[in-house]
Amino acid sequence: MAEEKFSPEQSLQLIQSMISKTKQTMSDNSIYFLIWGWLTFIAFIGQFILKHILQYEKHYMIWLVVIIGIVFSIYQGKKDEKKVRAKTWVGENMSHLWLGMAISFFVLSMIITRMGWGTEMYPFYIMLYGLGTFVSGNFLQFRPLIIGGIIAWVLAIGSTWVSYDYQMLFAAASILFSYIIPAYMLRRRDKIINQ
Repeated sequence: MAEEKFSPEQSLQLIQSMISKTKQTMSDNSIYFLIWGWLTFIAFIGQFILKHILQYEKHYMIWLVVIIGIVFSIYQGKKDEKKVRAKTWVGENMSHLWLGMAISFFVLSMIITRMGWGTEMYPFYIMLYGLGTFVSGNFLQFRPLIIGGIIAWVLAIGSTWVSYDYQMLFAAASILFSYIIPAYMLRRRDKIINQ
């Protein structure tokens, strides 16, 4: 069986088709960006209120809310697995990117805890939010994710000039601009395309 050869135009069409399929999959899966975005946003704002305003000693307990995201992601992931017929190269790499990001967040948490940098962690987390959305935006050729990533990087730098309490607000803003707003825009774009 002879290998099929593609012209440069056919190769470009194939790549564009893969990106379009991945954009559709990402739009279908924007629920993950929204769930994790809103849970993280609520945790940051909640932690700020508990620590800074109410001066509650165990303010960090608000982060248990991520258990909802973990349970939802496992459930939804198994449900989505049944629907997927074929994976694209871009889609596969997006999965690897976000798995790598999740592992990086975990590893960074362990390093920060071990080094005793407890109150200096948020700029690093914000930087990682920017990295994930910037790379995703470039993979998908979706400008709002790219811009969201850049805004997160700017907020990461800016957060180094404020106290730990206010770094939480910078982190919440980074989630708003890099996850939540782009996810709603992705859903809106999908609705317009499918009308």
